[in-house]
Amino acid sequence: MSPLLAFAGEFVRPDIDWHALAPELTLLAVGAIVTLIDVIFLERGKAISPTVAGLGLLVVLIPIITLAVDGTASNPRNAFTDTVNSSLSEVYVVDGYSLILKALFIVIAYLIVLMSSNYIAEGDYWESEYYGMLLSSVLGMMVMASARDLVTVFVALELLSIPAYLMATWRKRDLRSNEAGLKYYLNGVFASALMLYGMSLLFGVAGSTILKDINKAVAGPGSSALISLGIVLVIVGFAFKVSSVPFHLWAPDTYEGAPTPVTAFLAVAAKAAGFVALMNLIFVGFWDRSDVYAPALWILAALSMTIGNLSALRQDNIIRLMAYSGVAQAGFMLAALAVAGEGLDVAQRSVSAVVTYLIIYAAMNLGAFAIILTVARRTKSADVTSFNGLFQWSPALAVVMTLFLASLAGIPPLGGWYAKFGVFTALIEAGNWWGYLLAGLAAVNTVIAFGYYGKLASRMWFEEAPEEFETSPINIPFALQATLAITAITTVAFGVYPAMVTHFSDVDIPSLASAVGS
Repeated sequence: MSPLLAFAGEFVRPDIDWHALAPELTLLAVGAIVTLIDVIFLERGKAISPTVAGLGLLVVLIPIITLAVDGTASNPRNAFTDTVNSSLSEVYVVDGYSLILKALFIVIAYLIVLMSSNYIAEGDYWESEYYGMLLSSVLGMMVMASARDLVTVFVALELLSIPAYLMATWRKRDLRSNEAGLKYYLNGVFASALMLYGMSLLFGVAGSTILKDINKAVAGPGSSALISLGIVLVIVGFAFKVSSVPFHLWAPDTYEGAPTPVTAFLAVAAKAAGFVALMNLIFVGFWDRSDVYAPALWILAALSMTIGNLSALRQDNIIRLMAYSGVAQAGFMLAALAVAGEGLDVAQRSVSAVVTYLIIYAAMNLGAFAIILTVARRTKSADVTSFNGLFQWSPALAVVMTLFLASLAGIPPLGGWYAKFGVFTALIEAGNWWGYLLAGLAAVNTVIAFGYYGKLASRMWFEEAPEEFETSPINIPFALQATLAITAITTVAFGVYPAMVTHFSDVDIPSLASAVGS
């Protein structure tokens, strides 16, 4: 017993910065309240669950704002501090980079709640569990933004993934929804296994799970083949999460079978979380091994842009079209990361480009899915022909959808053009032939993408509408109206005045600078 008592006597609980953890703790409390409503009020809780979840998400923004006002953006805070084990301070870091991403996740979740309120209520679903799982998944995303440790990264990934698997199969009596959830689950488990094996290899080499320690170990002497294999396996694992080619095959089927609000959540929030994890790993854990991650990301970016766009050209289902569009958009973001290893200035430009792209992509893609949901409520179809003549029976929806499609295609002065401009700037500033080549490939794919975005827009404006839709106006619930207003205004504002988004995305990343200097 004496050794155990001696060990217990030496143990010192690390100091906890409760303010730094306030956003996560607040969201955890909101999720607990939603769960209690489900347990206590049962059926009666259905009416208030979306309201509590939505208001709770807005409350979570308060500690994020107070942290920003408190100077956290310029002076990072360590959530845990241990004078005995200094490495513990690097496990969970709250800085400007993580704060903007946490705010992005919260806003996305709020818009998903607005999109879900009528959809879930009308579909005979058990609502409280749905919102509880949504909040749990978002909590995992917020933890991911600050995670600087392999164990924390993996726990955050599973926390966001497991509820998403269940949400994808929420239409329990629909075989396609069951298929969607099963495919997403099996592919996700396979990806997690590969990633976890890669992490175990890196831990074996470094003897630590702290990303900064791993960066020092992989940059020094050791088994280069083992290190390369570990890095590649981790990247492959997250390539599944962001649905990049050739690890994208689950996305079209899952998106088509899942409830539309869940599809929007997976296409935007889950993809953003995957990119956040990739950036944390690359810029803090693998920074000095650009000879490994840069070629892998280059190939993933080139394949995702090209195959995603070419596949989207052939789709007759609007959800599958948006799935392949998301694959192509992921390729653009991967392209910026592929050249990040060319120096600190290029890396900073790459991170800014990806964060900007994620913010703008969230607005225009969520807006597009909100319109798809609105039209599907009326037509009971997800076929692209259901958009025929939309301008004739709902001019406002046709105009707003055209804005979103033009933004996704990168047409000025909408937000999408500036998102792509940031990627092209990062590729060109890299100053090497593979950056120029990838920029040329991205330019070609931008033209290809206009083919299917433009074709869908032409259906809305120039095709004849079915007679049954011309005589009666479409009913748009207030929650969907609010979603469309927020996303449309944001998409236009970010394109006309890009400084609105660059003010947040052009943040210094202290962990990146310290990794480079290590």
